[in-house]
Amino acid sequence: MALEEKARELGRLIGQSDEYRAVTRANEGLTADADATAVLKQMEGLRREAQAMIQRGEEPTEDMEKTLDDLLTKVQSNDAYQRVAVAQENLDKVMRRVNDWISDGITKGAQSSIITLG
Repeated sequence: MALEEKARELGRLIGQSDEYRAVTRANEGLTADADATAVLKQMEGLRREAQAMIQRGEEPTEDMEKTLDDLLTKVQSNDAYQRVAVAQENLDKVMRRVNDWISDGITKGAQSSIITLG
C-alpha cells in the first residue's frame, strides 16, 4: 500500500473517532448558540480592528482591550463554548499520540535494513 493510501486511511480513521465526532457535535452546538455566536463575532470584529491599528503603527486602546477581556470571560463561561474546548483538547491529545506513533514508526523504519518497494 502506498504512503498516500496509508495517510488517507489514517485520516479516515481519525475522522471516524469518538474524539473527532465529539468536536463536530460540540461545534454544531456552539454554532446553534446565538449568544455565544454573537460574542464570538464581536470578539472577531475587535480583533480585526486591533490588528488593523497595529498594522498602521497604532496601539489598541485600553477600552478595546478591556472589552475584549470582558467578552472572553463571557464566552469562556458559556456551556457550549466549554464543550468545544474540552472536545478539542481531547482530540488534540489523540493527535499528539498519533504523531508520537508516527515518529516512533519513522525511527524504527530508519533503523531497519529491510528495503520495501511500494
